[in-house]
Amino acid sequence: MQTLSSDTHPDAEEVQLELLRRMPPWRKLELMEGMTRTVYCLLLAGLRERFPQATREELRLELATLVLGPSLAARAYGQGPGLERADAN
Repeated sequence: MQTLSSDTHPDAEEVQLELLRRMPPWRKLELMEGMTRTVYCLLLAGLRERFPQATREELRLELATLVLGPSLAARAYGQGPGLERADAN
């Protein structure tokens, strides 16, 4: 049987999938929220490393650009050059 992940043994994956099937929806949402928070923390850490002089607001806007894309971020938070674009000049 083909697994969804090449580094997971089929028996282990079957156990994982069965646990997910039995998990109540609220717990699945809780897990997804935790994963989303982790991804945002990692993105912010990467932005802080790339732009150590950036303000908290600049980092927040750059994160929005990464997550939403430039067009939607500009519509949601206002037009701005963004850190990468300002840094390139």
